[in-house]
Amino acid sequence: GGGSGVTLPVMMCIPELLIKVSLLMMLILSGAMMVFSFLSGNISGGIIGVIFFAIFVCYARAVWSRIPFASVNLLTACTAVKKNIGVVLVAYFFVALAFGWTVLWSISLMGVWEKVIETETVEVGGQVIQQNNANYGYLFLLFLSYFFTHQVIQNTMHCTVAGTVGTWWFSPDDATSCCSSGMMGSLFRALTTSFGSICFGSLLVAILQSLKSLAQSARNNDSGILICIAECILGCLESILEYFNKWAFVYVGLYGYSYLEAGKNVFTLFKNRGWEAIIADDLIGNVFFFLSLCVGLVCAAIGLAFDENSLDGRFHDSPNPESIGATCAGLGFVAGVGLASILMS
Repeated sequence: GGGSGVTLPVMMCIPELLIKVSLLMMLILSGAMMVFSFLSGNISGGIIGVIFFAIFVCYARAVWSRIPFASVNLLTACTAVKKNIGVVLVAYFFVALAFGWTVLWSISLMGVWEKVIETETVEVGGQVIQQNNANYGYLFLLFLSYFFTHQVIQNTMHCTVAGTVGTWWFSPDDATSCCSSGMMGSLFRALTTSFGSICFGSLLVAILQSLKSLAQSARNNDSGILICIAECILGCLESILEYFNKWAFVYVGLYGYSYLEAGKNVFTLFKNRGWEAIIADDLIGNVFFFLSLCVGLVCAAIGLAFDENSLDGRFHDSPNPESIGATCAGLGFVAGVGLASILMS
C-alpha cells in the first residue's frame, strides 16, 4: 500500500516524462526478450520476438507525436485529484480493503487446501510417485470469489474517480476540497445506485479470469495443445472485456448509466472518435502498467527475502521448504500489482 501511494505524487509531477519512459521501457523489454530467445537457442521464439519488437517500434514512432496530448489528459486528471485529495484517502481505504481480502482469501485457501488439491500415491514403471489431482469445482469457486471481489473494489474506485473528475470539470465549485460534495456524491452513487452495474461488469471479467486460472492449473498437469489454446483465447477475451469495462464504468460513474447502456455509449464513442481516444488512453495505460510493475517488483523483492529459515523454521514441514522464497516472491508480485492497479484505477 505504501509503495502504491508513492506513484500518485510521481504522476502528478512528471506526467510527460513517465509516458515517454514507459513507452521506451516497453521497447526495451520486447528487445530484451528477443535477444534472450536467440541466446537461449529458441529460434522460433526469437523470430516472434523480432516481429513484436518491430511492431512496438512502429507503434512508438506513430504515437510519439500524441504524447503531449496524452500527458495533458493525465495532468488534467491529476489536477482534479489534487483538488479533491479525499479521493486519495478513499483509494487507500480500498487498497487496505483489497489487502485484507487477499489475506483472508489466502488463509481460507490454506484451510481447504486438502479438499482442493488431493494427493494420491501411484506406481509408474516400478516407481512410487505422488500425483496431485485438483478439484476444479472448488478451485473455480475460490478463484471466482477472489477475482470478483477484487474487480468490484477496483471498479468501485474507478467509478468514484470518474464521477469526481466529471463533477470537477462540469461544476468546479462542487469539487474543489478534500471531501467535496462531488466526491462524496460520486462515492455514494458507486456504492448504491450504480453498485449493481459494477457487480455485473465485474462478474463477467471474474468468470473469465477464473476460467483462465483453471486452464493454467490444468496445464501444469497436462500440457495439451487444447488447454494452451483455451488459455490463450480466455486471456484475449479477458483483456478485451477489461478494456471495455474501463470505458463503460466511466459512463457509469459520470452519468449513472446501467452497465448495458454504458456499453452502448462506449461503442458510440469509438465509432465517432476512432483511434484518437484509444491511443491517448493506451499511452496513459502504459504508465499505470509500468508503475504497477515497479510496485510488484518491490513487493516480490520483499517476499524473496523469506526462506526456509526466515521465520524460525515455520515452513520446515511444507512440501517444498526450499521454494518458500520464490513462492513468497510470486505472491508478493501478484499482490503488489493488484493493489497498485486498484490505487491507480
